[in-house]
Amino acid sequence: MQQLTTIDVSKEDFKFSAAHFTIFSATERERLHGHNYKVRAQLLAVVDDNGLCFNYQEIKTRLRKICDALDEYMLLPTQSPYLKITPNDQGYEVSFNNESFAFLASDTQLLAIKNTTIEEFSRFILAQLVNTDDFLSANRIKECSVSVSSGDGQWATAKWTPNDPS
Repeated sequence: MQQLTTIDVSKEDFKFSAAHFTIFSATERERLHGHNYKVRAQLLAVVDDNGLCFNYQEIKTRLRKICDALDEYMLLPTQSPYLKITPNDQGYEVSFNNESFAFLASDTQLLAIKNTTIEEFSRFILAQLVNTDDFLSANRIKECSVSVSSGDGQWATAKWTPNDPS
């Protein structure tokens, strides 16, 4: 019988600071503001004969790289039905409900998400982990969850299992 263990990886530097605004509807949004987001991952994996599931450094390196790529940017959701993002010479012209914003390309990350929420960030980061290479299958990981927090007591978690079609 396989022995399974959940490895919960949460480090002080699994974080990113970013500006955003949440879109509530075609006419309502938050004001532009920022958060210091925290990230953690939980991996359910087979314990090998040596008493170890996998090299933890691999997952820590991957999470740090993802967080670094989001850190200190204005994050914009490219899949929002209410936001129009138009590239220009300097960056992006963003339109929402008859409002316009201009953001420099060097200050902005365009993300393939619907909204800049912790729900979407957890799904986005999880997809980055799952779709990069065969790390999860090579290490016999049965489930992987990524949680993102925008403040104390407020987390969203996205979960992946190998047979999950999403």
